[in-house]
Amino acid sequence: MLHIALWKRILIWGTVAVGLLLAMPNAFYSKVETYNDAVAVGQPDDGWVDWLPSGLVNLGLDLRGGAHLLAEVKVADVYEARMKGLWPEIRNRLRDARDTVGTIRLQEGPADELRVRISEAGAINDAVRLIEEIARPVVSLTGAGQTDIEVSGEGDLLTVRLSEAERLATDDRTVRQSLEIIRRRIDEVGTREPTIQRQGADRILIQVPGVGSAAELKEIIGTTAQLTFQPVVRRTSDDRTVASAGEELLPSLDTEGEFYVLEETPVVSGEELVDAQPSFDQNGRPAVSFRFNPAGARKFGDYTANNIGNPFAIVLDSEVISAPVIQSHIAGGSGIITGSFTVEESTNLAVLLRAGALPAGLDFLEERTIGPELGADSIAAGKIACIVAGIAVLVFMFASYGLFGLFANIALILNVGLIFGMLSLIGATLTLPGIAGIVLTIGMAVDANVLVFERIREEMKSAKGPARAIELGYERALSAIVDANITTFIIATILFVLGSGPVRGFSITLGIGILTSVFTAIWVTRLLIVTWFDRARPRTLEV
Repeated sequence: MLHIALWKRILIWGTVAVGLLLAMPNAFYSKVETYNDAVAVGQPDDGWVDWLPSGLVNLGLDLRGGAHLLAEVKVADVYEARMKGLWPEIRNRLRDARDTVGTIRLQEGPADELRVRISEAGAINDAVRLIEEIARPVVSLTGAGQTDIEVSGEGDLLTVRLSEAERLATDDRTVRQSLEIIRRRIDEVGTREPTIQRQGADRILIQVPGVGSAAELKEIIGTTAQLTFQPVVRRTSDDRTVASAGEELLPSLDTEGEFYVLEETPVVSGEELVDAQPSFDQNGRPAVSFRFNPAGARKFGDYTANNIGNPFAIVLDSEVISAPVIQSHIAGGSGIITGSFTVEESTNLAVLLRAGALPAGLDFLEERTIGPELGADSIAAGKIACIVAGIAVLVFMFASYGLFGLFANIALILNVGLIFGMLSLIGATLTLPGIAGIVLTIGMAVDANVLVFERIREEMKSAKGPARAIELGYERALSAIVDANITTFIIATILFVLGSGPVRGFSITLGIGILTSVFTAIWVTRLLIVTWFDRARPRTLEV
């Protein structure tokens, strides 16, 4: 008997209602929120009720406009930082063996090497063995069984460099870390649905819809924001001062013509920060408060306890923000950075410090600003394509199947609404290929109905009556519908998992369209037909 239970009817119409309600905010779209004078996030108009869903379909870079960058990570910068970080441990090792190796002196050399001269040339092999003891295993699959440093000695000169396996592992970690930090920085400023992905060995592709220009995007991600706390050796006004080995000369950020000679190895670095927030100092001036993790807090506390009365430099991106004198032991690992900040500058600095320092600099190989005009043309063309495809399908279905075709057309319209409802619910990004996926779905959506209607025609020939023909038509066409859509959905899933950018945008709309099409074809269209049949009670069917 042709029958659909009441609870199923309620569930079907309830699902349709929820889907259309989720899609409705897109009809009330208004460009009201901006980022640096460029539209970043749309919201429903003021007439939209606050308690109703307000999620919108995000527009991709090709539709909304935005910025495109291709950056190359300067992985060699990390080698120099690693060598500087090794020097204190190497120095302490050799000092402990001074009776054997004699005096030690750091020599100038390539940035990715440490060169140490010892006074007892005959003990060079002993020095090599001492340094080899601090070598660590390479943490990578390809470097298994190898150590992170290579140590060699010739005459009285000891040379330490990263091993080839460690360089490869470091390159990979550096790019991965840069990728994550760039993502966090962009997320901090509230831009939505950026594309940030690795390209090749050392390049990163960054596409952010809604940002006004590539220059603005570079300001967000290009700043390294490397914060360090370094001991002050002396202050000078001579920019030609030559720093000794293990020291560096850095300018003051606030006072022109003032320079500081600092110990090159920091006591604490920004990598040990766990939080940074804009605030105000005791005089009401903009500042940035910070807090270290337990390890950083311990080092910070120990140093301040042992160096009361000595200046301590706070360095940001190779400039000394301030060099206060340590007045007392600073326990707890928290403090405040003061300087000639505006409120906006202190807020931006806090964002950069929270996101973390880029492990290496970036070279921007390609940068483009994409205007929203191209997106407007694409959206208009997409609308026309959807309308033309929709009308063509509606006319075909009505001409081919009459009243049953009309029911299929109603389901098709609901299907498009459900697609936008699902896109709004998951916050998906609609790209130009995504529009193509929707147009394709419109054409494919009626396939299931065609299979059912053709099956009903065949069942009518067996003279089993219209009710039985409808019931058998849906039952016997179900397996073919499910099989056909499962295979297509598998392809959409593979495209989503393995693809990126436009390919992924196409797969999202295609996959969602398959789910909504099956739902509307099997349940919505059937409910419409059953409802009509219960009221009309026709003796024959015109399919």
